[in-house]
Amino acid sequence: MQQFLLIFIVALVFSVVGTPLARRLALTTGVVDAPNARKVHQEPTPLLGGAAIYGAFVLALALFGGRQEIRQLVGILVGATFVSVIGVVDDVRGLKPSLKLVAQLIAACILPLCGLSVKLLPIEAINVALTIFWIVGITNALNLLDNMDGLSGGIAAVAAAHFVLLAVMNQPPQVLVGALAAALLGACVGFVRYNFNPASIFMGDTGSLFIGFVLAALGIKLRFLGNTYAITWMVPVVVLLLPIFDTTLVFVSRLRRGVNPLTTPGKDHLSHRLVALGFSRREAVLICWLAASAVGMVATFLTEAGFVEAYMVAVALLLGFVYGIWWLETRVPPGKVIHS
Repeated sequence: MQQFLLIFIVALVFSVVGTPLARRLALTTGVVDAPNARKVHQEPTPLLGGAAIYGAFVLALALFGGRQEIRQLVGILVGATFVSVIGVVDDVRGLKPSLKLVAQLIAACILPLCGLSVKLLPIEAINVALTIFWIVGITNALNLLDNMDGLSGGIAAVAAAHFVLLAVMNQPPQVLVGALAAALLGACVGFVRYNFNPASIFMGDTGSLFIGFVLAALGIKLRFLGNTYAITWMVPVVVLLLPIFDTTLVFVSRLRRGVNPLTTPGKDHLSHRLVALGFSRREAVLICWLAASAVGMVATFLTEAGFVEAYMVAVALLLGFVYGIWWLETRVPPGKVIHS
């Protein structure tokens, strides 16, 4: 636990110091996000905040992370670095969504090669396919979630905090999960200091792709020896339920309107709909943070739940998930949401 706390503090300090430097670099090189019809900010805002998150994360791990399970650690870092570099290129020059997707698939394939994959079914090929689907899905979910000041960074911090807690609850503690999650938590908290409304810097795809990849990898690595895998597979899904919900909402909404859900941007995310319902942008982000915290607590309960209780909770969450999408589509139909 002391190691995790030290990693968190170091990552936090590096992020607080490094984010203004990244902002200055972005302004100097002209890497800024210009406002347009589909975005909520009104002034050009520096990108490359993700570079500060990445740097704080790596430096904290390099100094105090230890060398446990080095093969899987290297695999996670290589894959996360690769998608982050792709994010830099996208922030600076722009990339086609298809190229970004191919890059994510390549990065996702690194984890099974390093011995890190889900163990849900007895057929290894299916487990590898599920691993790749999970990695790419969560990576994109955090990328799509980065649509309002403080939202993606705050949700990532909440999820990372729960992963630290879950790692510590295990006996013995899961050192690799705890170290990675603590580093991500510190880096994100330090960044949100500058990214909360009104944001002075954005993380860009450099940060959102990196964060999504790391969170997805943590979800796969997390294990609970005191409970059956028939239950514990749900834990990372529930921890990351809010970005999964947001992505599903966007896909359902865009498919219903007959547009490409991957390439058609718009103000149709959960945060945008909360604003359309009358909340301020800050309130919408805080509501999302609270919702992510709530499902994180449910995930913690699942680690100790029996089979019947766990699946009763799962059914309740699924019904709430479906009802939430239906309610938002009904209460805030596409006609009330501004699209580009």
